[in-house]
Parts: sequence; C-alpha cells; structure tokens
Amino acid sequence: MTREPLSDDGPSARAADLRLASEWLAQHDLTGLRPTPLLASRLVVRKRARIAAAVILAVLIMASALAATSAFGGSQPQRPLPLLALTALVAGLLLAQSMLDWWVRRVDQRAAATLSRRAAHVIQPGWRDVLGQPYAVFAVVTFAGALVLAGSALAVPDPTVRQLAVVLLIGLLGVTAIIAMQLRHLLRRPVVAEDEESLTADVIMRVEDARDLITPGVQWSLPMVLLFGTAPGWWSAAAVAYLLLGLVAFVAIHARTPSSATMARRAMSVR
Repeated sequence: MTREPLSDDGPSARAADLRLASEWLAQHDLTGLRPTPLLASRLVVRKRARIAAAVILAVLIMASALAATSAFGGSQPQRPLPLLALTALVAGLLLAQSMLDWWVRRVDQRAAATLSRRAAHVIQPGWRDVLGQPYAVFAVVTFAGALVLAGSALAVPDPTVRQLAVVLLIGLLGVTAIIAMQLRHLLRRPVVAEDEESLTADVIMRVEDARDLITPGVQWSLPMVLLFGTAPGWWSAAAVAYLLLGLVAFVAIHARTPSSATMARRAMSVR
C-alpha cells in the first residue's frame, strides 16, 4: 500500500484527475494498476508542464518574428537592440523551462516519498530505452537540416536575408538548448515505483515525454516564419522540401516504432 500524497485540489478536481489516470492505464493495458492519487498527480503535472512548454516554444516563435520585423523591417537602419532582446528572452525561456522541470521533479520526489516500499530491481532507463534510435536519429537530422537552411541563408548576398538568418540561428539554438535541458531532466529524474506494474508505468511516462519532446514544431515552423518569401526561390523550395520530407519521416517513424508500452516492457525485460 502507499500513503496517498496530500493535494490542495478539491474533490471534483481529484475525481477528474483519477479519471485521467484510469483512462491512461486503460490506454496502456496496465490492468494490474488502479488509478491512485499518486499516479494521477504525476500525470496531471506532466500534462500541465507540456502545455506550459508549448507556450514557451510559441513565445519563442513569436518573439523571433517580432525581432526580425523590428530589427530589419522597414527603411530604418538595422538595430541590434531587438537581437539582444531576443537573446535575453531565450535565456529567460531557458530559466522558465528549468523551473518547469524542477516542478515535475518535485512532484515525483513527493510521490516517491509516499511509497511504503520500492521496487526490488529499480532500473534507470537510458536514452535508447526512453527515446529509441529512430527517434534520436530523426531529432539530430531535423536539427541539422534546420541549421543547413540557416547556414545557406547566411550565404545569400541580400543583407536582409543574412540578418534574418541570424535571428533564425538564435531561435534554433535556443530551442535546442531547451530540448537538451528537458532530455537531461528526463533521463536523470528518479524512478517512482513500488512493483513491476508501477515501474512499467514510470518508464511509459518517460517514453511518452521523450517522443513528445522531440516533435520538431519549432524547427519546422521557424524557417518558414522568418525567411519564406524573403529568401530566394531556391531557398524557399528547399525549406518546403525539408518540411515535407521531415513530416513524412516523422509519420513513418511513428507508425513503425513500437508503442510506448511495448518500449517500456522491452526495457524492463533486458534488465
């Protein structure tokens, strides 16, 4: 048995959280687990953290577009202040992301403290267990492709295109740092489990978090937002090809890769 963690939510909120946990367990065929407040709290904090992380990335996209417009739009001379502001914003978003990671980690630590016992053979999944090689290769290739687009824009004679490419590079490096920070947290956070079923649930959460994390929304959208239509035609064609090929590859990997539950059980079977 576990000692249930304290919650500040009302009865209706707790009931909704338990329904979420019950649906999640049914979705992953974890019939041996019941929807406890402990599991519900872990799922809810991840749901809220995902929403907040999506807001952070949306802010990065909008700020990059505004910085490009302010710095290089119109007939006024180029101004470095918007680029400095964008760089400062990226640093602030990194701090915000670190606070989100701390929040999730704190909930996990509180959940672990309520366990009356721990699983006998607790594992610490590595990146191959959590992300898998196909998704890892896809993430690296996607980032490299975005960098190639930015680098090729830097080689264009038009100074406006080159300067927009600088904004693109700042945005790409910012989102890469955010993703790297999240992956580091994902791999290093403690396992919260007291038996084999709850250990499987913990690994499934990690796999789902990792797959959601490397979805390349910013890498696909930022080049189109900043440079499509401004850069030469060949660059725009390359950007569209990059987007379409990446989308096809992502769908194919998602279709051919085992589910998160299967990945979790495989990770446990080889330990």
